[in-house]
Parts: sequence; structure tokens; C-alpha cells
Amino acid sequence: MTDPEEARMHVLNEWTALACKELGIDPAQVDRDKILDLTKEVAHNVARPAAPLTAYLLGLAQGAGTASEDAVARLVELAQKWERTSEKAD
Repeated sequence: MTDPEEARMHVLNEWTALACKELGIDPAQVDRDKILDLTKEVAHNVARPAAPLTAYLLGLAQGAGTASEDAVARLVELAQKWERTSEKAD
């Protein structure tokens, strides 16, 4: 594996499988690319620290059964429309 992107994806696959096993999650239930897209949008449009926090909040909502089927899409849209209050005040 000499391609850096291929190597990163290999590590990501291994990590996902290992983390799922540790947490008792079926890896087939994890839409990794969708979550990565969500965190990318949040990090870019809101703030970098908001990305893992958003993923965690989504996980809590899903675990509690309160996340809608379109929760990821709704969060992505929310991040894309994000306007900082301080910028509006300037």
C-alpha cells in the first residue's frame, strides 16, 4: 500500500471494525462516509471542535431512539446554513 489515501482508508477500516467490536456495534450499521461528511461540514462551517461533539450528540440521539431517519441530512443542512451571531453583530 503506497498510496497515502489508500493507507488512510485501510487504517480507518481497521479502526472502525475494532471500535465497533469493542462497543458491540454491527459494523454494517455504521455509515462511515455519511458521518465523515457530516463532521467535515460541521468543522468547516461551524467550528472544528463542534465536529466530534455533533457526532457524539447524533450517537446519543440514535441510542436514545430520538434521532430521525434524516438526522444526518438535517445536521448537515444546519451546519451549511450556520451564521455566527458575532459576525451578524459586526
